[in-house]
Amino acid sequence: MKQFKMQVQEDDAHPELWHDVLDERGAPLMFDDESKARSELEARFPILVKLERFAAGPKRTRVIVAAPYADLDQERER
Repeated sequence: MKQFKMQVQEDDAHPELWHDVLDERGAPLMFDDESKARSELEARFPILVKLERFAAGPKRTRVIVAAPYADLDQERER
C-alpha cells in the first residue's frame, strides 16, 4: 500500500532542497490517503499552498509517495 508524506522547500537560495514535514516525535508525517495528506498540507501551510494555486512564485510544498519501492527492498533483504 502506498503511503504519502508532505515536503516543504524552505530556502530560496537552494530550491532543490526539500524537507519532510515532521510530527511531534520528529518522524515524517505519513498518510495512507493522498487527499488527506494534501488537506493537512493546506492546513499547515495555507499561504504557500494558495500562492502555488495562483502561480505566484515557485512551488514550495508537495505531497509525494514515501519510499515507493520499500516493499521491493524488503523482499530483496529476505
